[in-house]
Amino acid sequence: MDVCVLSDLHLGTFGCQAEDICDYLSSIKPDILVLNGDIIDIWQFKKRFFPASHMQVVRKILKMAEKGCQVYYITGNHDEALRRYSGIGLGNISLDDKLILNLHGKRTWFFHGDIFDATTQGSAKIIAKLGGAGYDILIWLNYQINRCLEFLGRDKMSLSKKVKSGVKKAVSWIANFEDTAAELAINQGYDVVCCGHIHQPQDRNVVRKNGSVRYLNSGDWIENLTSLEYMDGDWNIYYHKPLTKKAKKEQKNEFSDLLKIPIPGVFPDTEIPAWVAFDHAK
Repeated sequence: MDVCVLSDLHLGTFGCQAEDICDYLSSIKPDILVLNGDIIDIWQFKKRFFPASHMQVVRKILKMAEKGCQVYYITGNHDEALRRYSGIGLGNISLDDKLILNLHGKRTWFFHGDIFDATTQGSAKIIAKLGGAGYDILIWLNYQINRCLEFLGRDKMSLSKKVKSGVKKAVSWIANFEDTAAELAINQGYDVVCCGHIHQPQDRNVVRKNGSVRYLNSGDWIENLTSLEYMDGDWNIYYHKPLTKKAKKEQKNEFSDLLKIPIPGVFPDTEIPAWVAFDHAK
């Protein structure tokens, strides 16, 4: 794989499917890994909730960088606190607000996309943060409902997807987001634009009078479990098959002893709790 794009992992929240992320990261060996925003959810971050599986995602990414993978961390709105450090590089890891790559002659523009979202700017940010907390509660409620449905032998459901698809304004907002990103990319002369933020995996061509662009969105790892993969000169959306309940339990047991294991290359000679390591690094 030449390039892999992940976004909206929201590490540090209940909804993050960390075991599935670890499973996916273990299965790939990309030359370039683009983390397109909202990787660590600093908005919702609490020291009392950063499970070993979440820390293992961080460890796997660091390990990939150690083995030669170029990692680009692009900041989003939920990890905007890192934007003050934009432009900093550490080994094979670079932190920035956007990224431009030339892939087989096509100028490809990566950015999270929150700049188009008025609710993440200024005083409206308070409402956005409350919405983020509400979304986390909705995911928790959805988890409990799905446990009951699974016990009854019925198919799982997604409350947030039903809410989004049932509210015309939400559907319209998503369409406007995609069109705005595409039109801006056309005006800037890009061939491909790749975003995150709205948790909606997408791959479509947008044509306007002044040009065309391929719009991509990497989705999220809360509900969709999707990534963008670039191989053999083309992009495709990858949909990860969720781990079984048994497999997740086995992973949790495997990760449980990692809470006091040092992170390679970061805390090599100390054994400290995972949340302390994260807080210190932050």
